[in-house]
Amino acid sequence: MPGSLTRGVHLAFAALVATSAARYLTNHGLDGRWWLVVVLVAVVAAAYAVLAVLARRPLPRGRRLAVDAVLGVLLLAWGALVLVAPSFAWSAIPLFFVCRTLVPVPAAHVLVGAVAVVTGVALFDLSGRSDWAAAVAPLVVAVLLSLAYDAIVRQAGERVRLQREVAVLAERERVAREIHDTVAQSLSSAVLRLEAADQRWDADPVAARDDARQAAVAVRASLGQTRDLVHDLVDPSPAAGGVAPADVEAAIRTAARRHVPDAELTVVGEPVPVGAETAHALARIAQSAVANVHRHAGPARLGLTLTYLPDAVALDVFDDGRGFDVDEVALRAVGPEGGFGLRAMRQRVEQLGGTITVESAPGEGTVVGVQLPVTAGSATTGPEDQEDA
Repeated sequence: MPGSLTRGVHLAFAALVATSAARYLTNHGLDGRWWLVVVLVAVVAAAYAVLAVLARRPLPRGRRLAVDAVLGVLLLAWGALVLVAPSFAWSAIPLFFVCRTLVPVPAAHVLVGAVAVVTGVALFDLSGRSDWAAAVAPLVVAVLLSLAYDAIVRQAGERVRLQREVAVLAERERVAREIHDTVAQSLSSAVLRLEAADQRWDADPVAARDDARQAAVAVRASLGQTRDLVHDLVDPSPAAGGVAPADVEAAIRTAARRHVPDAELTVVGEPVPVGAETAHALARIAQSAVANVHRHAGPARLGLTLTYLPDAVALDVFDDGRGFDVDEVALRAVGPEGGFGLRAMRQRVEQLGGTITVESAPGEGTVVGVQLPVTAGSATTGPEDQEDA
């Protein structure tokens, strides 16, 4: 049961038992079998308290047997108490939930039915054996509460299942972004270098060998990134504390220069430490954006600007290359040939509570602008995903 419902059941049982005991002593005083009622109330209260403590944690086999034994004592003592003092029958309602929670079906149904029968007999006797509704009502209530409990369990199970599915999908998207922005980009650069080396091996072997060496560098980088990704999968938690401005800027330069060696970064504003997730996202976005420019735009000039704002940090990546139709690219499906870059950037930014803009037109270059909070915020819902050119 949910924690709030469990606490409610405990409080309801305690209140009903205490009220019934007070009613009995008020009506009967210290005459008759009052001592037996007091003893049975003490046994019921003690057994219920022990049961509540035992059931707090998942139960190993030994404790499971203890719970069954204590539950048996509770139900027997309660049944005897109800036969001696029928007003205690009202405490059956929380016992329905106790039986359904601690005992698997179909045994739980048997116990709930037994509690309902004892309750019906007691209430029928309390009414002077004239109110047949009092005899039938406990069975009806037991059935309704069992149905309600089953609905609660199903809804809780469905909620857990959906949460797991969402977590799995989110992790798949995260791994896809990391692979795209690291391993895939490095391997793409290596392929381009090897193709260039193959085309001019005979005409310019010196340049071809240089291309081959650069391809080897890209493959080594891909290997290192793969190891880092495996480490992140084992321990995905970001480093505690802020990342120094110099480290953020160095990470952005390094990421950009993997694809454009002469890429320059301009820093504007008063540098401040940023959150580890923000720093990671800035480096990955810079690498992905520059890789897109290198592969598709053919620019004469490319630059990056990092701007420190009072509560945020902004990164702009701009080039004077071929540009593209932003609306047309937004409709392009993700496939083996690409189409994941801008979508991955947008997901990174929105998960950190930031914003992203893409400005481009055929023949007019491209500007990708990202603004993130200095420390990672909650995910927000943003515009429709856009894919890279």
